This record gives sequence, structure tokens and C-alpha cells, in this order.
Amino acid sequence: MNYVHFSPYFPPNYAQFSVALKEAGANVLGLGDSPFENLPQSLKSSLTEYYKVDDLHNYDQLVKALGYFTHKYGKLDGLDAHNEYWLETEARLRTDFNIRGIKTDQLAVIKKKSEMKHVFIAAGLNVAPGKVMHTLPEAIEFVRQYGYPLVAKPDSGVGAANTYKIESENDLRSFFDKKPEIDYIFETFIDGTIYSFDGLVDQEGNFLYYNAMRNEKGVMETVNDDTHIYIITLRNIPSDLEEAGKKVVDAFGLKARFFHFEFFRQADGKLVALEVNMRPPGGFTTDMWNFASNINIYKVWSEMVVNNRTDLVYQRLYHVCFVGRKNKYTYKHSVEEVLSAYGNYIAFHDKLDIALARAMGDYCFLVRAEDEEKVMEIQQFIHAFNS
Repeated sequence: MNYVHFSPYFPPNYAQFSVALKEAGANVLGLGDSPFENLPQSLKSSLTEYYKVDDLHNYDQLVKALGYFTHKYGKLDGLDAHNEYWLETEARLRTDFNIRGIKTDQLAVIKKKSEMKHVFIAAGLNVAPGKVMHTLPEAIEFVRQYGYPLVAKPDSGVGAANTYKIESENDLRSFFDKKPEIDYIFETFIDGTIYSFDGLVDQEGNFLYYNAMRNEKGVMETVNDDTHIYIITLRNIPSDLEEAGKKVVDAFGLKARFFHFEFFRQADGKLVALEVNMRPPGGFTTDMWNFASNINIYKVWSEMVVNNRTDLVYQRLYHVCFVGRKNKYTYKHSVEEVLSAYGNYIAFHDKLDIALARAMGDYCFLVRAEDEEKVMEIQQFIHAFNS
């Protein structure tokens, strides 16, 4: 099997996909814009060949790279970065080179929030009222029906970039005065806790692994307010969240793919479908799964892709919490003090890439324990400010 790992060095832990692909028996063909000598040794050792382009946004260069790989190695069987940012580029390349996976004609329903909403409704899930609006009068009419606050976000966008909370007519008029020339979807603001249902399905659409996370603060608030964040995996998944997540997998006909579905849990307990992402949740979540269940999800994925192995047996043995800290804040306890107090519970800690800093922080800890109360105790210790 010839598998192209697109941008294989970002985020840094995703180099493990290449390592696992090689171990599963694939020819791993790296495609990126970073010099080969700058790649970590584990990644370099896993690549059958690496093709460097000047700019990953230059589609002609990408076509030339895949043409070279095809000429030298034969038909390309797979291509992935596992990164939302490159989803459209990947789909276009898969379409042009007839590579298995999501193609261009499948993009709208998994990229546009307005299209996702139709799928959620058809699957019988609750959604926030909303639609794409292009003019101020349209938005004012929407407010007459639903009131403030609203959330305005790009209909096709990544993460919380360029997302706004609108609380008054002044906010609304100001937004339209400066609105970017892209489609925006407006939704009623949902006050609640964000939960996600995440995992991996095999080539037949059956679950290989799944987990869930709770995020006390949304990425929009974290980015816009420049605050720190924590996200925790769950040992016991609420039955309605599991049911809703499985409905979404069926509704989208997902196969041989990671997934990350987001929901709001309102104060009254109601679950509201928010959006889908057809890739791993991002950052260190794949490692959180590994620590939560004592597995290697990179190997699980590669064995499924290369050898159609679907025999994973696992349990959710631990809660794992991502705890991010930002350099702009002065914390009460240093990294060394955190490790001294709770070292047995810290599965991993390190600096984060600058590209992740706004949303995830400059430094992170992965905290692991069987007891959620212990995890929350450590999270509070890590996030404590100087008085």
C-alpha cells in the first residue's frame, strides 16, 4: 500500500501516524514544505520517501508531487493529514488522483455548518435555530423571532476563528459593517457545557474505538477572551450522548475515518447537536485516548487502513484531562512544583507549538486518574493563579 502522509510533522505527535503506517507494512510517502533535515528522526525513519514543496497551498506543486509518487510507486491508496485545515485540499487531491476517501463532491455536508444542521435534523437530533444570512435586514428579522444573543460564525470554517457573539443591535450593525466576504451562519446562542463524541470507524463503518470529552469552556470563548482551557475524557459516556453520536455516524455514512462531533448540554439536560469534524479532535486528543485506554490509536488506525484489522478490545480505564497554560498568566505553581506534587498523575507535559497557543495554550499537561475528582483537583492546582 502507498500512503501519502500530508504535512506529516504537524502537530508533532501526528508523526506517529507515519511510524504506525510503516510498521503495518505501507510505503509512507511524506509530502510537506518543511526541509527533510528538520523532521524528527522517528518521522524520517518511517518515510519511504519525502517530497518537499515550497508551499502546501500551491496546488500545482502538490499535483506534481503526487504525479511523481504515482510514477515511481504506482497507484496511491490513501492520503491524509488528519487536520481540518487541509480537508479541502486533501479531497481535491483524492478526487484528481482517484484515491480512496472523502472526495470534493462530499465536502459541502461535512464542511458547511448549515448543511450539517439539515443532517442533524433528519437524524432526529436537536439543533440551535439558525441559517446563513447575507444582509442586515435578514438578521434583524431573525432577531425578531429568536432574540439576542446570537453567534455568527463562518459557514465553512475551522475551529473558532472569526466567530462572534452578538448581544445587541449595535453589535449586529457593527458586524455587518465589517463582515468578511464569506458566508456566515447565525444561530441562537446556546448556554451550556460542550461535550464531544469522538472516535474511529473501520472500513465498514463499524466502531473501532470511541470516547467522549467534556469542555467546560468553548473554544470560541477561549480564543476570543484569550483564557486557558481544560478538556477531560469520560470513563462513562452518557447514554443520550452515545446514542446521538452513533446516529451522526450513521447519518453521514462514515467509513475508515476518525470523527469528532460536538454537542451542547443545556442546564435542563437537553443535548443540542453543534457540528461535525471528520478527523481526530486535534492537539493531543489521540494521545489522551491512548492514556485513557492503554492502547496505541495510531497503530489501531494503521492496521485498519493497511490490513483491515478490526479486533481492538479496550476499556476506558482512566479520565485524562488536557490542561493548558498560557504564558500571559502568572500561575501559583511552577511546572516543577506541579510535577513534585502530582507527578504520578502527569502522563505527559510539554510546550505547545505556537500555532496552537491561542486556543490550547503555550504549555500543557495531560493528567490521568481513575477518579474524576482527583483529576479536577490537579487541574485546579495547575490553573491556580497567584493571589
